Amino acid sequence: MDLPALPAARGPISALLFERLVHPPHRFGLLSLPLLSFPARFAGPVLVDEDVQLALFVCYELHHRGFEGVDERWEWNPSLLEVREILEARFEEGLARAVSCPPTQRPEHLSQALTDLVAAAVDGPDLPGFLQRQADLAQFREFVAHRSIHHLKGADPHTWAIPRLSGRPKAALVEIQMDRYGGGRVERTHSALFRTTMRRLGMDDSYGAYLDQVPAITLAVSNTMSLFGLHRRHLGALLGHLAATEMTSSVPNRRYSRGLRRLGAGEAASRFYDEQVRADAVPAQTAAHDMCGGFVRQHPSRAGDVLYGAACALTLDRLFAEHVMSRWRRGVPSLREVGAARP
Repeated sequence: MDLPALPAARGPISALLFERLVHPPHRFGLLSLPLLSFPARFAGPVLVDEDVQLALFVCYELHHRGFEGVDERWEWNPSLLEVREILEARFEEGLARAVSCPPTQRPEHLSQALTDLVAAAVDGPDLPGFLQRQADLAQFREFVAHRSIHHLKGADPHTWAIPRLSGRPKAALVEIQMDRYGGGRVERTHSALFRTTMRRLGMDDSYGAYLDQVPAITLAVSNTMSLFGLHRRHLGALLGHLAATEMTSSVPNRRYSRGLRRLGAGEAASRFYDEQVRADAVPAQTAAHDMCGGFVRQHPSRAGDVLYGAACALTLDRLFAEHVMSRWRRGVPSLREVGAARP
């Protein structure tokens, strides 16, 4: 399996971190990374901090595929975990500031509360509608480049929940993930279908190919899934995140498919989005009722965690759309110029 190269640093934290990672695993004190403990370094909005989000993304990626030239033993190196813990604390603070915490619900009301949360989500710019009706091919390629950061991981971040569940919630999650993994058929996995879309659009479909070009908010979308997936204390939030994703995907994916057809990209390029529309109705109900509802019936005190995870998914999707559309309205790309400190 080919591994991506380490990306270019975007600031002092990622530069210092990456300099460590190219050497064999070793113990280093946090005093060697003084910027991490300097409060003013985190004075700005962390969700759009290029340096912080990239450093955290690379820490998390060591639990996925890793990077070329980075020793696999770094994954659980105590020094690196100390750095990650500081970055995660700042990231969680940023999420808490950006995401309104929904009121806690009784277990029997959880499914309806998820439905209401999705329906009441703050409207952002209509990115799916723009891609359907107005986007040119270059803009659609930009959108696909953004999404490649987590679509090429497929269902992996949410799969971390499986060993932490039991009973019907576990069976429901496995059912949802089996669909995402193509029911055992490699060519029908979500990541394989997305790679076909990328190739049909003349894009590089290798894992991590666009990492240097995507901005902090795109990395934050992926980092949220990894944060929730790697920490057992965030199990409820991970399930809520998946439920919100499943419950809100059909309409946008239908619009993405229509946009590609309008641009003449062909049936093969649209198949990933067509498959999402076809497959999402049943998983959405399974996610809300059996997975999340069943989990909260087993753990009533964690209903708020489930709703918070769903709210995080909805909020970050809106912030991502705001970033992309604000750039396009000004006539500039939504991706970063490679080597730039800021997008």
